[in-house]
Amino acid sequence: MPHPLLDSGAFVTRLAQPLGELATPRELAALAEPGTDAAMTSSDTVRAEIRRLLRHGGFKPAGRSKPASEYLHAAATEGQFPRINAAVDACNVVSLCSGLPISLVDVDRLVGELAIAIAPAGTSYAFNPSGQTIDASGLVCLFDREGPSGTPVKDAQRTKTHAGTRATLAIVWGTRALPGRTARTVAWYRELVARIPGATLEPVELHGSA
Repeated sequence: MPHPLLDSGAFVTRLAQPLGELATPRELAALAEPGTDAAMTSSDTVRAEIRRLLRHGGFKPAGRSKPASEYLHAAATEGQFPRINAAVDACNVVSLCSGLPISLVDVDRLVGELAIAIAPAGTSYAFNPSGQTIDASGLVCLFDREGPSGTPVKDAQRTKTHAGTRATLAIVWGTRALPGRTARTVAWYRELVARIPGATLEPVELHGSA
Protein backbone atom coordinates (compact mmCIF):
# COMPACT_ATOMS: atom_id res chain seq x y z
CA MET A 1 0.00 0.00 0.00
CA PRO A 2 1.49 3.40 -0.98
CA HIS A 3 2.61 5.70 1.82
CA PRO A 4 -0.18 8.31 2.27
CA LEU A 5 2.27 11.14 3.04
CA LEU A 6 5.54 10.38 1.27
CA ASP A 7 6.46 12.66 -1.63
CA SER A 8 10.00 11.66 -2.58
CA GLY A 9 12.27 12.74 -5.39
CA ALA A 10 15.48 11.13 -6.61
CA PHE A 11 18.26 11.43 -9.16
CA VAL A 12 21.65 9.90 -9.94
CA THR A 13 24.84 11.92 -10.38
CA ARG A 14 27.81 10.56 -12.35
CA LEU A 15 31.17 12.14 -11.52
CA ALA A 16 34.06 12.69 -13.92
CA GLN A 17 36.57 12.09 -11.12
CA PRO A 18 36.52 10.21 -7.82
CA LEU A 19 34.65 12.24 -5.21
CA GLY A 20 37.74 12.71 -3.07
CA GLU A 21 39.41 14.65 -5.90
CA LEU A 22 36.59 17.17 -6.34
CA ALA A 23 36.56 20.47 -4.51
CA THR A 24 33.28 21.98 -3.35
CA PRO A 25 32.45 25.01 -5.54
CA ARG A 26 32.90 28.19 -3.48
CA GLU A 27 29.41 29.51 -4.20
CA LEU A 28 27.91 26.22 -2.98
CA ALA A 29 29.84 26.24 0.29
CA ALA A 30 28.78 29.85 0.91
CA LEU A 31 25.11 28.85 1.04
CA ALA A 32 25.60 27.35 4.51
CA GLU A 33 26.93 30.61 5.93
CA PRO A 34 24.66 32.58 8.32
CA GLY A 35 22.62 35.26 6.59
CA THR A 36 23.07 33.82 3.10
CA ASP A 37 20.14 34.44 0.77
CA ALA A 38 19.36 30.84 -0.29
CA ALA A 39 16.65 29.72 -2.68
CA MET A 40 14.69 28.06 0.14
CA THR A 41 14.20 28.47 3.87
CA SER A 42 12.97 25.93 6.41
CA SER A 43 10.46 26.61 9.17
CA ASP A 44 8.83 25.10 12.24
CA THR A 45 5.96 23.97 10.00
CA VAL A 46 8.33 22.07 7.73
CA ARG A 47 10.04 20.40 10.69
CA ALA A 48 6.69 19.37 12.20
CA GLU A 49 5.43 17.88 8.95
CA ILE A 50 8.62 15.90 8.38
CA ARG A 51 8.34 14.43 11.85
CA ARG A 52 4.73 13.51 11.10
CA LEU A 53 5.89 11.80 7.90
CA LEU A 54 8.39 9.66 9.82
CA ARG A 55 5.88 8.75 12.54
CA HIS A 56 3.46 7.21 10.04
CA GLY A 57 4.99 3.72 10.28
CA GLY A 58 5.41 3.87 14.05
CA PHE A 59 8.94 5.32 14.11
CA LYS A 60 9.72 7.91 16.81
CA PRO A 61 11.74 10.78 15.25
CA ALA A 62 13.22 12.27 18.40
CA GLY A 63 16.51 12.44 20.27
CA ARG A 64 19.24 10.59 18.38
CA SER A 65 16.64 9.45 15.86
CA LYS A 66 15.51 12.90 14.74
CA PRO A 67 15.46 13.72 11.00
CA ALA A 68 18.86 14.40 9.45
CA SER A 69 17.74 17.89 8.43
CA GLU A 70 17.31 18.78 12.11
CA TYR A 71 20.87 17.70 12.88
CA LEU A 72 22.10 20.02 10.15
CA HIS A 73 20.03 22.91 11.50
CA ALA A 74 21.52 22.42 14.96
CA ALA A 75 25.05 22.18 13.56
CA ALA A 76 24.61 25.37 11.52
CA THR A 77 23.22 27.20 14.55
CA GLU A 78 26.28 26.18 16.57
CA GLY A 79 28.70 27.18 13.80
CA GLN A 80 29.67 23.55 13.21
CA PHE A 81 28.11 22.88 9.81
CA PRO A 82 30.02 19.91 8.29
CA ARG A 83 32.32 20.31 5.28
CA ILE A 84 32.98 16.91 3.73
CA ASN A 85 33.15 16.84 -0.07
CA ALA A 86 31.39 18.37 -3.07
CA ALA A 87 28.52 15.86 -3.26
CA VAL A 88 27.82 15.64 0.47
CA ASP A 89 28.16 19.40 0.92
CA ALA A 90 25.54 20.01 -1.80
CA CYS A 91 23.24 17.47 -0.15
CA ASN A 92 23.66 19.05 3.28
CA VAL A 93 23.17 22.63 2.08
CA VAL A 94 19.92 21.75 0.31
CA SER A 95 18.66 19.73 3.28
CA LEU A 96 19.49 22.56 5.69
CA CYS A 97 17.74 25.22 3.63
CA SER A 98 14.72 23.19 2.51
CA GLY A 99 14.19 21.43 5.83
CA LEU A 100 13.76 18.09 4.03
CA PRO A 101 15.96 15.10 4.90
CA ILE A 102 18.09 13.89 2.00
CA SER A 103 19.86 10.55 1.59
CA LEU A 104 23.03 10.29 -0.47
CA VAL A 105 24.40 6.83 -1.24
CA ASP A 106 27.03 5.27 -3.49
CA VAL A 107 25.34 3.69 -6.50
CA ASP A 108 28.09 1.08 -6.86
CA ARG A 109 27.60 -0.13 -3.28
CA LEU A 110 23.91 -0.89 -3.80
CA VAL A 111 22.99 -4.51 -4.40
CA GLY A 112 20.08 -5.69 -6.55
CA GLU A 113 16.72 -4.00 -7.00
CA LEU A 114 15.78 -0.90 -5.03
CA ALA A 115 12.51 -0.09 -3.31
CA ILE A 116 11.16 2.33 -0.72
CA ALA A 117 9.30 0.67 2.14
CA ILE A 118 8.55 0.89 5.85
CA ALA A 119 11.12 -1.06 7.84
CA PRO A 120 9.52 -3.99 9.70
CA ALA A 121 9.86 -4.38 13.46
CA GLY A 122 13.35 -5.43 14.52
CA THR A 123 15.14 -3.76 11.61
CA SER A 124 18.48 -2.20 12.48
CA TYR A 125 21.66 -1.23 10.65
CA ALA A 126 25.10 0.28 11.28
CA PHE A 127 25.30 3.98 10.43
CA ASN A 128 28.94 4.87 11.11
CA PRO A 129 32.43 3.33 10.79
CA SER A 130 32.52 2.29 14.45
CA GLY A 131 29.48 0.05 13.94
CA GLN A 132 26.91 1.97 15.98
CA THR A 133 23.40 0.89 15.03
CA ILE A 134 19.97 2.49 14.83
CA ASP A 135 16.64 0.76 15.40
CA ALA A 136 14.80 1.57 12.16
CA SER A 137 11.55 -0.23 13.02
CA GLY A 138 8.71 1.68 11.35
CA LEU A 139 11.01 4.08 9.48
CA VAL A 140 10.55 4.70 5.76
CA CYS A 141 13.75 3.54 4.05
CA LEU A 142 15.40 2.84 0.74
CA PHE A 143 16.04 -0.90 0.61
CA ASP A 144 18.33 -2.92 -1.63
CA ARG A 145 18.82 -6.69 -1.47
CA GLU A 146 21.03 -6.34 1.63
CA GLY A 147 18.61 -4.25 3.69
CA PRO A 148 18.20 -0.54 4.55
CA SER A 149 20.44 1.87 2.67
CA GLY A 150 19.30 5.51 2.69
CA THR A 151 16.84 6.83 5.27
CA PRO A 152 15.60 10.27 6.42
CA VAL A 153 17.47 9.86 9.71
CA LYS A 154 20.87 8.23 9.13
CA ASP A 155 22.10 6.47 5.99
CA ALA A 156 23.57 3.00 6.33
CA GLN A 157 27.36 2.93 6.56
CA ARG A 158 27.68 0.13 3.99
CA THR A 159 26.34 2.29 1.14
CA LYS A 160 27.65 5.73 2.13
CA THR A 161 29.76 7.75 -0.28
CA HIS A 162 33.55 7.76 0.11
CA ALA A 163 36.64 9.22 -1.54
CA GLY A 164 36.44 6.77 -4.45
CA THR A 165 32.74 7.27 -5.21
CA ARG A 166 31.99 7.88 -8.91
CA ALA A 167 28.17 7.78 -8.87
CA THR A 168 25.65 8.86 -6.23
CA LEU A 169 21.93 8.35 -5.69
CA ALA A 170 20.16 11.20 -3.91
CA ILE A 171 16.71 10.83 -2.35
CA VAL A 172 14.77 13.82 -1.08
CA TRP A 173 12.30 12.72 1.61
CA GLY A 174 9.38 15.11 1.28
CA THR A 175 5.74 15.02 2.35
CA ARG A 176 2.45 15.60 0.55
CA ALA A 177 1.52 17.87 3.45
CA LEU A 178 3.92 20.43 1.91
CA PRO A 179 2.67 20.55 -1.70
CA GLY A 180 5.33 21.35 -4.27
CA ARG A 181 8.18 21.54 -1.77
CA THR A 182 9.81 18.27 -2.87
CA ALA A 183 9.77 19.30 -6.53
CA ARG A 184 11.26 22.71 -5.71
CA THR A 185 13.92 21.11 -3.54
CA VAL A 186 14.92 18.56 -6.17
CA ALA A 187 15.09 21.24 -8.88
CA TRP A 188 17.36 23.45 -6.76
CA TYR A 189 19.46 20.48 -5.65
CA ARG A 190 20.00 19.40 -9.27
CA GLU A 191 21.01 22.96 -10.15
CA LEU A 192 23.67 23.01 -7.43
CA VAL A 193 25.03 19.54 -8.23
CA ALA A 194 25.31 20.47 -11.91
CA ARG A 195 27.92 23.07 -10.85
CA ILE A 196 30.31 20.33 -9.72
CA PRO A 197 32.91 20.08 -12.52
CA GLY A 198 32.19 17.13 -14.83
CA ALA A 199 28.98 16.05 -13.06
CA THR A 200 26.18 14.60 -15.16
CA LEU A 201 22.68 13.95 -13.81
CA GLU A 202 20.25 11.15 -14.60
CA PRO A 203 16.59 10.74 -13.59
CA VAL A 204 15.55 7.70 -11.56
CA GLU A 205 12.25 6.32 -10.31
CA LEU A 206 12.03 4.38 -7.06
CA HIS A 207 9.03 2.17 -6.41
CA GLY A 208 7.75 0.41 -3.35
CA SER A 209 4.92 -0.11 -0.92
CA ALA A 210 5.87 2.48 1.67
